[in-house]
Amino acid sequence: MLTDQGLSKLMTWLSPNFPVGAFAYSHGLEQAVETGDIKDVESLTCWLEGILRFGAGRLDAALFRAAHEAMDSGDWDRLSALVERADALRGTAEMALESRAQGRAFVDCLVQVWPEPQLLQWREELRGQDIQPAYAVALGAAAALAHVPLQSALVATLNAFAANLVSAVVRLVPLGQTDGQRALLALEPIIVESAAAARARDPDDFGSAALMVDWMSIRHETQYTRLFRS
Repeated sequence: MLTDQGLSKLMTWLSPNFPVGAFAYSHGLEQAVETGDIKDVESLTCWLEGILRFGAGRLDAALFRAAHEAMDSGDWDRLSALVERADALRGTAEMALESRAQGRAFVDCLVQVWPEPQLLQWREELRGQDIQPAYAVALGAAAALAHVPLQSALVATLNAFAANLVSAVVRLVPLGQTDGQRALLALEPIIVESAAAARARDPDDFGSAALMVDWMSIRHETQYTRLFRS
């Protein structure tokens, strides 16, 4: 059951004010706007639905679930393996940077304001192996330590992910704030379904298949003018 304390932590961690630098990343959407593939609320909604169902949304939901369950059971070997696997599954260098940089920033800030012993232990293990956790893995592990139920944590995390991408496109198109909210409302059932699907799948069913998203990310690396890091 989601407690008020757990809800408060989840809202704080996923707030735009939490210093992970999410505002600096567009997940390749900057290139999709440049090419005209995203130009209005309808095309934005369609593109983000694909990411949630088949792209990083699907992959990160699976990683989040696995990290949540591993931390909940104290399976440190599983957590280490997830960090390595998350890096290997990123389709492009920018996608890997987006995930790894936010994961590192999240853990670094969290241990300073919430020095939970198991979290400190995990960070030391990561440092000893000289690896950085994917953002989804770090969030999943932290949610388990805070006793936030998996379904609630998954829905909130996917919603925050989608909201950050909508915010990027609102600035890029430009798209009005109201249309941005229309897109998020249209994605609401997709987010809930994606969270439920992640819990229903085999726990080792990782992967994604959003090829156009990866292609836009690759092209973004050499885009002439850029506002975002991905």
